[in-house]
Amino acid sequence: MPKVRHWLAIPLALFAAALALGLVAAHTSLTRSTELSWNSHLQQLRTGWLNRAMLDLADVASPVGGLVILALITLFFLWRRNPVQAAATFLVIAVGWNSSEIAKLIVARHRPPTVYSLAPETGSNSFPSGHTAFAFSLAVALCLLAARTRWFGLTVALATVWTLLIGFDRLYIGAHYPFDVLGSVLVSSAAIIFLTGLWHGWIAPNLYRVPLLDRFGPVPGPVAVPETASVAGWNG
Repeated sequence: MPKVRHWLAIPLALFAAALALGLVAAHTSLTRSTELSWNSHLQQLRTGWLNRAMLDLADVASPVGGLVILALITLFFLWRRNPVQAAATFLVIAVGWNSSEIAKLIVARHRPPTVYSLAPETGSNSFPSGHTAFAFSLAVALCLLAARTRWFGLTVALATVWTLLIGFDRLYIGAHYPFDVLGSVLVSSAAIIFLTGLWHGWIAPNLYRVPLLDRFGPVPGPVAVPETASVAGWNG
């Protein structure tokens, strides 16, 4: 997981920007007509086969589909006896994805009118899009896994297409407004950047304390500092 220098300030700025965007969109009339117009233009593309394809794609990034994908990726790294990679990848996806629920509670934006939706959703708020948050978090996790390999460029390209496709899917179906999709990227980015600071500062140094992980491979413990080095460092 990369080290981000301003891992606290950047997430705060991103999250604040996302909340500002969501609150304006949800509780004023400044953006509603424009967003409905964008949704209307996309929905003019609807045809029978594309409707089915978009609904099936939504299932892939749904809560159930997301949990299955998250479990499979985690189990894969545990099977490869790499518990540290399993924990890191799990956290990037889970934290980036579920951060959207915090913003949903704060912003409390209603869904687009059900008359526009292929699959009306009730019981959850609209801003930000949880499907897009999952897609983006998965994309980031895969790009981090491919970093410094010859597959990095291809992974970034495919991850970008995947995220854009899920965002388009949510608008096409009529389950979200455009700013819901944008907001999910901002919120998930904030959460993942914040996670990098926690990972290097606290999580990674304490993974060895989780007994279950030892069954799947070595987990680095704290680095022992020789007494002479410690004294020299103190005196210096």
